[in-house]
Amino acid sequence: MLQIGGMGMAIRRQKITIVGAGMTGSTTAHWCASKELGDIVLVDVVDGLPQGKALDLLEAGPIEGFDSRIFGTLDYNDSKGSDVVVVTSGIARKPGMSRADLLGTNAKIVRDVVQKAMTASPDAVLVVLTNPLDIMAYVALKASGLPKQRVVGQAGILDATRFRSFIAEAAHVSVEDVHALVMGGHGDQMVPLVRYAHIGGIPLSHFLSEAKIAEIVQRTRVGGGEIVNLLKTSAYYAPGAAITEMVEAILRDKRRVAACSAYLEGEYGQKGIFSGVPVVLGGGGIEEVIDLDLNAQEKAAFQSSADEVRAQMAELPAELQ
Repeated sequence: MLQIGGMGMAIRRQKITIVGAGMTGSTTAHWCASKELGDIVLVDVVDGLPQGKALDLLEAGPIEGFDSRIFGTLDYNDSKGSDVVVVTSGIARKPGMSRADLLGTNAKIVRDVVQKAMTASPDAVLVVLTNPLDIMAYVALKASGLPKQRVVGQAGILDATRFRSFIAEAAHVSVEDVHALVMGGHGDQMVPLVRYAHIGGIPLSHFLSEAKIAEIVQRTRVGGGEIVNLLKTSAYYAPGAAITEMVEAILRDKRRVAACSAYLEGEYGQKGIFSGVPVVLGGGGIEEVIDLDLNAQEKAAFQSSADEVRAQMAELPAELQ
């Protein structure tokens, strides 16, 4: 509890737990601290890693001007009472690996950490980043026992920020004026929706040729793999920023409209899977799924992406399905 002045008035700061203190987890902590979204607990299984990164980040506070308390630990009891739990733990993607290759190992990791984190913070909203994202969100939903609204996967926000970056670069305009939407599974069959993309309200076709737009769409689909091939590991700056945007929307009940991986129960003709769809993201997690009227081509692409997610789900061990 934070005491204000001598009045004895107690203010409870919001609390964010980030499970996994690797590059993505620690980068997410950095972005969250810079925005002063709340106090932050970094949890990991490697002794010294969360403690050291938390202390290092805490010591940046006087320079960057944030007062967030940041604590690293191996003990989930230290995460008790969190408002948001972010799951980044799991093995990282390596060159030549598909997201599906990560499935078995990461499913067991996610189930374990989610059960521990939610025992400590049963009222939290759960945000999942671990790949393959849509499958891990499903595992997290089953392991947590939470209502579907409070389990959300980070998918479309990251995919859209890559789409927006490539559009801005090609059109020689500010990224601030580029708006775009990417739906579907967080994989190579994702669906960048060109029809809904614009620059300052002006259609992309005013700025870019059809061939260039098609090139950007394809680069967006394999954007994660492009970084893996360069870094020899998964991306972390953009994923961390995307998670932070989600955490901010939840903690500040901003009701942001963005694509996130949500559990579908009939929307877009899909049931029983997580997939990236536009949602209203606020204090309760997914406040609403926005069901767009897709054209025939978009429907076919979304169905293809959903089929890919289902194929991966079929590979889960029976106890995780």
